[in-house]
Amino acid sequence: MFSAGRHVSRLSGFAPALPTPFDSNDNIDRAAFERLCDRQLAAGATALVVAETTGETPTLSPGERHELIRIAVEVAHARVPVVPVIAGAGSNCTEHAIALTRAAEQAGADAVLSVAPYYNKPTQAGFYAHFDAIAQSSGLPIILHDIPSRTGRAIADETVAQLAQRHAKIIGLDDATGDVTRPGRLRSLLGDAFRLMCGDDAAALPYLAQGGHGCISGMSNVAPGLCRSMYLSFRRGEIGQAQRLADVAAVLSAAFAREPESSTVKFALSLLKMMSPRVRLPMVEPSDETKAGIRAVVALLCERYSRHTIAPFEPDGHDRAWPHLAAVSPVASLRALAERLG
Repeated sequence: MFSAGRHVSRLSGFAPALPTPFDSNDNIDRAAFERLCDRQLAAGATALVVAETTGETPTLSPGERHELIRIAVEVAHARVPVVPVIAGAGSNCTEHAIALTRAAEQAGADAVLSVAPYYNKPTQAGFYAHFDAIAQSSGLPIILHDIPSRTGRAIADETVAQLAQRHAKIIGLDDATGDVTRPGRLRSLLGDAFRLMCGDDAAALPYLAQGGHGCISGMSNVAPGLCRSMYLSFRRGEIGQAQRLADVAAVLSAAFAREPESSTVKFALSLLKMMSPRVRLPMVEPSDETKAGIRAVVALLCERYSRHTIAPFEPDGHDRAWPHLAAVSPVASLRALAERLG
């Protein structure tokens, strides 16, 4: 048996934030989720992140959260070496966050992702007290999630450092602040052991260049090989190749960012026959315009970089329009990059 958290303590590379597939009855599609987990691990995912924002966690019942974590654990822990499962367990109510953390531990998660309390906008002292209480409530490693565009207030570097210095189980940060200079500041405070994961696909490469360890990614659901190749190229010092792959990734990321990733990533996966595009309210499926852009980018990506995608692209009647769309920016940019890369 492995000790909890041992294999997450050196987290790096790209870890997908997995969407939650639903069937025609609005229940979790267990087979689709198992298949997605298995394909991600085969593509080299360094962790599976479940029941977080991309997974529509606000719409999930406690039983559904438990089911998702258990499915991911069953798939990931069958691998050698074991791949960790990181469960979303955040809330703007400390008592609720503690309950979610304990439930994730009971379901078999290896770590939790705990978001800064949102909407009620606590002070830095409030952030510290919140995460301190969570850390005392469970034996699981904790990755802090800082995303001020959604929570309304950022966790200060000093607060992150104080928490990590007090609790060895606070092992890292999912940093979606957009500040790519932050890794240098935090490494000077906490050293290299503290895991610094970018929470924004568009900023992943510059974040790595400043000392980050990897990315918790929505895009890697669709193009895990592209993300992994970019990361490995950077680590090997092949900076030009890493930048070229990052340029391709940027076009895909931009297509997803037009609307919430919980719906755009799921729509892209539906094109690859991985799951239904169904989402739960208040999320809705992407607009026709956004769908057309995603369809065009995914088709061209699969034409030029099929080995990098989670599954083959199988055009249907709707996809006859994509060559015309591919002449329109931003897809034209991807075609030009593809020509340059050969």
